[in-house]
Amino acid sequence: MEKIKRYFLPESEIPTEWYNIQADMKTKPQPPLNPVTRQPMKAEDLYPIFAKECSNQELNMTDRWIPIPEEVREMYKYYRSTPLVRAYGLEKALGTSAHIYFKNESVSPMGSHKLNSAIPQAYYCKQEGVTNVTTETGAGQWGASLSYAASLFGLDAAVYQVKISYEQKPYRRSIMQTYGAQVTPSPSMSTRAGKDILTVNPNCQGSLGTAISEAVELARTTPNCKYTLGSVLSHVTLHQTVIGLEAEKQMEMAGEYPDMVIACFGGGSNFGGISFPFMRHKITGVPGKTHTRFIAAEPASCPKLTKGKFCYDFGDEAGYTPLLPMFSLGHKFQPANIHAGGLRYHGAGVVASQLLKEGLMEAVDIKQLESFEAGCLFARAEGIIPAPESCHAIAATIREVKKLKPGEEKVILFNLSGHGLVDMASYDKYLSGDLINYELTDNDIRKNLDEIGNLA
Repeated sequence: MEKIKRYFLPESEIPTEWYNIQADMKTKPQPPLNPVTRQPMKAEDLYPIFAKECSNQELNMTDRWIPIPEEVREMYKYYRSTPLVRAYGLEKALGTSAHIYFKNESVSPMGSHKLNSAIPQAYYCKQEGVTNVTTETGAGQWGASLSYAASLFGLDAAVYQVKISYEQKPYRRSIMQTYGAQVTPSPSMSTRAGKDILTVNPNCQGSLGTAISEAVELARTTPNCKYTLGSVLSHVTLHQTVIGLEAEKQMEMAGEYPDMVIACFGGGSNFGGISFPFMRHKITGVPGKTHTRFIAAEPASCPKLTKGKFCYDFGDEAGYTPLLPMFSLGHKFQPANIHAGGLRYHGAGVVASQLLKEGLMEAVDIKQLESFEAGCLFARAEGIIPAPESCHAIAATIREVKKLKPGEEKVILFNLSGHGLVDMASYDKYLSGDLINYELTDNDIRKNLDEIGNLA
């Protein structure tokens, strides 16, 4: 019998609704707090910054399914469904009896999963009569996706890109500019937040927390402008559940169900996107589907899940955002200049943080050299060069395979969140031996967390 390697869904099977895991959670996440009053926020408190529909989705803990607007779904059809792939080459390279699958989000026009949320966020802004959108980006995958989505709806986009990534990944900057976005390295002198940071540290290479501060400030001070976000918040992860909902149907086509679901973790959107639809069966107790492990793979240089503290903290460096209950390294944390720029964020999403607290998911940290080693192995076995962020999921998958007993046939599913064809400068540094590992000491972590104290 011929082996089937790729599984696709017909257009009619592309999800018509996003899955809202908050409705099924036995213990709901604690509410975000107003940064001034420290009182729980209502959806309307978020309207000045976010599109109203995104604000409503953010705090929706009752509706299990959220309809995908037909205009958004029609745009999804240009690249969805993305294929579920049986990684026969990787299995052979590892000499394992495990069945390894990956959901290939790299086939989107932007080369990553980020477009899944950029399209609806831009759509909701357009429906509301917004003319300008602003955002932050690390590696540039989100910034590129938002720039493209903004162009689809005739919106002007301003992107603050973390300065070190702006310099490391010039072609992502060019992609954003090609779609008409204004791209500014962060921190910059164009906002009060940026000026304050550069006054203290003129050589600051930036962080996602810094870039968020600048983007939020621009949204608050620019007429008819809204802020959009690429990860962390619940409505972003909600949009990404198209990944897992498709994968669920595709795994049925393959006649299997995952024993493990693995994804890299920065703020949590691609991890939640692939895992939450499967996790709902575990939460609701569906027979035969409660055994799955859910593993988030983060960089050892930014280990908010494995070494951070669960607390109320700001989502940005300047303290403009609501206070979020999350695992954090402190909102002033400045991560090392690793090449997985999309994972250099100090905190975890509210929902993922609550699930980790409850033991419904696990987390591992991966050193930079191990991640690139895994990425090169995967490229040679499967022909796809993965993004540095996705390399963390591959490394975690390889770790799990090595733990298996000879002949053990576990089913592993991981999310290939993006390709690395615009990241070849990073691979060049790895292949020439110029990359090093960065790892935080307990003292570094404790010092940073002590500085934020008890914000709530």
